[in-house]
Amino acid sequence: MSIWRFADSIEDVPADSRISLGEGDTPLIRSRQIGPAAGLKNLYFKLEIANPCGSFKDRFAAAAISHMIAAGQTECIATSSGNTGAALAAYCAAAGIRCRIAIVETAPFGKVKQMLSYGADIFRVKGFGLDADITRDTFTALQILGSQPGRALQISGYVFSPKGMSGCQTVSHELAEQLPDGIDHVFCPAGGGGLCVGAARGFHTLVSQGVLQRSPAVEVVQPEGNNTIAGPLAERKPQAQAITCTSKISGLQVASVVDGDLAIEECRPTGGTGHLVSDDFIWKVQKRLAREEGIFSEPAGAVALAGALSAVEAGRINPDATVVCLVTGSGFKDEASLDRMIADVDCPTIELGQLQEEAEQG
Repeated sequence: MSIWRFADSIEDVPADSRISLGEGDTPLIRSRQIGPAAGLKNLYFKLEIANPCGSFKDRFAAAAISHMIAAGQTECIATSSGNTGAALAAYCAAAGIRCRIAIVETAPFGKVKQMLSYGADIFRVKGFGLDADITRDTFTALQILGSQPGRALQISGYVFSPKGMSGCQTVSHELAEQLPDGIDHVFCPAGGGGLCVGAARGFHTLVSQGVLQRSPAVEVVQPEGNNTIAGPLAERKPQAQAITCTSKISGLQVASVVDGDLAIEECRPTGGTGHLVSDDFIWKVQKRLAREEGIFSEPAGAVALAGALSAVEAGRINPDATVVCLVTGSGFKDEASLDRMIADVDCPTIELGQLQEEAEQG
């Protein structure tokens, strides 16, 4: 199984050029504790952490590298905060394509090591992902590099790589299969906003095909320190905004607009709005996912749930609504966040006698 069973919803690529590592068809599980505790009777988690490289970006990479194979291109130029780079590096390795990646200054070393393991050539750019001007100019330089013969620029945004990003639309098709009785809200984390665009476009296609009567409301959730899309969407503004990023949530540190305008254009008609949550709340929700649901997520993967919990507390969601939160990346991606999550516990070394004594006492 892979995203290619939904090939009709992906930008056309010949069947013999399609590459797959088994991405897509990720589990959807019902919340056992967090949802009921919040008064949400029908809260679900879409576990994109089950993708081969541990994040939803595998959907993008599978489509992007397949198009490169079809075009006979042999070098991938990319940019990433971590998950995109890891996915592209893996699929390039499988396809025999060279991969060069400019990563944001704050990319977690766990993600860096994953990229290096796949054989990618990577380098950090100072200020990239934090400063809007540097981020914009980095994208411009990479566009020039990626336009040279035999190369392709792959950035996980529709404004840069629409063919690859069409792979993300498959998440909506899977959700429609997994919850055939309908979904009211799908909460998506947003950095550049591409996943939100992909989800909204996927549902739009299903409505136009008559598969769904209506689209779920696609809800955009961002850290307060990276308010490029969520605030403008909630405030009914027509466009996203560039900012100076202060959030520490890796993967969502995207100071420039990227797909922000598209996200507002696509998500607003679904009935979705924007939600801003603090870094501290995101870290708390990450911890709750692990300890109450058994879901091992990186902080960015907990952002959708943080937005849903904030929305239900504010009375913006009907408790009977069917709500899906996209858990977008694995906890193994961000070692620093794991250290924070387990700071209050330890793994002591004990004598065998202590264990035997406990066993005797029952």
